[in-house]
Amino acid sequence: MSSVVPMYQSEAAAPRQRGRMVGLQQWAITWGIFISFGIDYGCSFIDGPKQFRLPLGLQIVPSIVLLVAMGFMPFSPRWLVARGRLGDARQALGRLRAHGHANAPAVGEELRRIHQAVVQERCRGSAYSELLRAPLRRRLLLGCGMQLMQQFTGINTLMLYAPAIFRGIGLGSVQSIALCQAVNGLVNVIATIPALLWLDRWGRRPTVLVGTTCIASFYLALSLLLRAYDVSSTRSLAIAAICMVYLVVASFAFSWGPCAWLVPSEIFPMRVRAKANSVTTATNWIANFAVTLASPVLIQTAGWKLFLALSIVMLGTAILIYLFLPETKNLSLEDIDLVFADSIWAFRSSNMIPKVCPLVDIGSNASEQDDTLRTVS
Repeated sequence: MSSVVPMYQSEAAAPRQRGRMVGLQQWAITWGIFISFGIDYGCSFIDGPKQFRLPLGLQIVPSIVLLVAMGFMPFSPRWLVARGRLGDARQALGRLRAHGHANAPAVGEELRRIHQAVVQERCRGSAYSELLRAPLRRRLLLGCGMQLMQQFTGINTLMLYAPAIFRGIGLGSVQSIALCQAVNGLVNVIATIPALLWLDRWGRRPTVLVGTTCIASFYLALSLLLRAYDVSSTRSLAIAAICMVYLVVASFAFSWGPCAWLVPSEIFPMRVRAKANSVTTATNWIANFAVTLASPVLIQTAGWKLFLALSIVMLGTAILIYLFLPETKNLSLEDIDLVFADSIWAFRSSNMIPKVCPLVDIGSNASEQDDTLRTVS
């Protein structure tokens, strides 16, 4: 799911809406986290084995909803074109772009450009080994780096082990800790909304740069607060420390939350997109495993130094983002190839939307009977 969904949304969305569409996946995740935290808070008042069985059992409900809803999803137009099903691809694009009008001029133009890219990519083939060679190696490093650094923001430390952090700050009862955790989830939901509304206007680069800088600043403030004061003995300081945690989560939610999934889903050519996304997603989960395993030990042994280290890591990440993350907003997936043909330094990339001359004629009424790839010489 974590590999296929961003890729599907990236392929199905219009260029000017791609950030919002892929961001919806992250927003849905934040809703799931918030609802699960809310259920945990409610179940904290229950005695006996139902306290943990009920949250586990309720997870079957969204699974059933997803299973049913998948039957109503259109295929990716790019996937259909790659398999020679131009008629179906036109219908899918019409449904996604023109309210079902498959013969709209904009649909035909986009289909021509997708077809052109597919024809060119077929000549090159695809294999995992190709990802290790130029020019795809740069994109692979960027995609894996985005997923790796998303985990090194420490977000899962704050989301999974916030109860231990809150307990160290001074919260005592199970209910108060569960309530603060539920608020943590709510902050995550609300702070993701700006990315949905304005990510395609702001751009990927400035969004991630601002978010990374904010995370570093709030981690630094939290570490200094924990170092200088005994926050567990002063209510106002404990509240300030909890607010720092919430601000880190909010900074992550509008930046790294959606962008770490968006960037890898849009930077690879279609012929290797599935393979590349499997590698970048695997990087995310491997890093997730390492962070999850190390976090309780580091919280216990390092204390405030953990948050200082995370602040330093985020400052270094901001520099890397400035140097190497190019802007891809409002570009079609086919045009993004030209961005990576530009300078390796992202701040020097021209990021111009290229003019593309249609090289193929697919006709205005492509159907299952004439789904033949025809190249115009």
